[in-house]
Amino acid sequence: MARTTKPLTNTEVQQAKPKDKEFNLVDGNGLALRVKPNGSKLWIFNYYRPYTKKRTSLSLGTYPAITLAEARKRRAEANELLAKSIDPKEYRDEQSRISEKAHNNTLEYIAAHWLDVKKADISVDHATDTWRSLELHIFPSLGKVPIHKVTAIKAIDAINPIATKGNLETVKRLCQRLNEIMIHAVNGGIIEANPLAGISKAFKKPAKQHLPTLKPEELPDLLHALTTASIKYTTRCLIEWQLNTMVRPSEAAGTRWDEIDLEAAIWHIPAERMKRKKDHDVPLPRQCVALLELMKPISGRSRYVFPSDRDPKKHANPQTANTALKRMGFDKKLVAHGMRALASTILNEEGFDGDVIEAALAHIGNNEVRNAYNRANYLERRKPVMNWWSDHIEKAATGNMSLTGGNKGLKIVGMK
Repeated sequence: MARTTKPLTNTEVQQAKPKDKEFNLVDGNGLALRVKPNGSKLWIFNYYRPYTKKRTSLSLGTYPAITLAEARKRRAEANELLAKSIDPKEYRDEQSRISEKAHNNTLEYIAAHWLDVKKADISVDHATDTWRSLELHIFPSLGKVPIHKVTAIKAIDAINPIATKGNLETVKRLCQRLNEIMIHAVNGGIIEANPLAGISKAFKKPAKQHLPTLKPEELPDLLHALTTASIKYTTRCLIEWQLNTMVRPSEAAGTRWDEIDLEAAIWHIPAERMKRKKDHDVPLPRQCVALLELMKPISGRSRYVFPSDRDPKKHANPQTANTALKRMGFDKKLVAHGMRALASTILNEEGFDGDVIEAALAHIGNNEVRNAYNRANYLERRKPVMNWWSDHIEKAATGNMSLTGGNKGLKIVGMK
């Protein structure tokens, strides 16, 4: 006849006294209370491991922190696992590892992994700006929070101060970046769903604004201001270089001597310095070659054509041109990036092929095959466009001092 175990009562558990040696009070179905000589009481679950059938035990916690009722609940959960041939101890250890990993996967930690992947598609300056925005606005309150505990409410609370100041463009970018980080975590199996999918709807949308630029007929005003402005020589050269080459501010500021092929009159910008991570070749008109000749005595021994004033081993700050334009009276009228829009407008109005203009601006579509063809086909077709554009700039400088008008020094562009 099978032996029947009488279940424990709360009174028996409470009044169990220690002895010289530890002993067990059995509740049945594998559950027992182990009483130690020092008086501590520990719930244990005795069972046979699946497959190996070796006897072992699992700690369920100490009494009175774990009551008799709670111990029985944990016993039932363990028996349910055994019914599925799952070892309760191995299951608990695995859950503990998962929990520990989840708590180590903080928002800042996952954001770093996300940005490391994203760097393949963005410029170094964009990556730096992205990380700084997170460090400034998000990490102080959410950086050390495990990503599975980041909620929409917490994220909105972190962003609200920026929204209150009216910096809605910053709010928009932060919402986008947080969503990308969460999607990265979902794709990596770290969290099951993105809890921040709708946080942008908690804020007002920023008004759509195009980057400030000039009208085509205002180009002479820019060149006149550039002539009379009290700005550093290198800065003026940098602005004229960007205006003539139609590149982005960061690409212009980071121009390296080893990227220049003077014999072929080509500027080879490597993919890692481009916004779209695609190599970009810029045909150099005579005016651009003249600018390089002007900079040689200043930076010829430096790695960069336009070195930083503070540290010659570094290139000029991408914001240098913007700062100068503000000082020249173009605040809210023109930004450095807007010179690209000015060039595009004038070239389109002149009737040049739109695809060639887009290639000159390093704008690319989503069709990789077409992009590869365009890259090979448009380089030669871009040369006359670039030459026309630099000639147009020179004509617009009529009566002013032009850096690009000759091979050496400044040149007064004569009146026709």
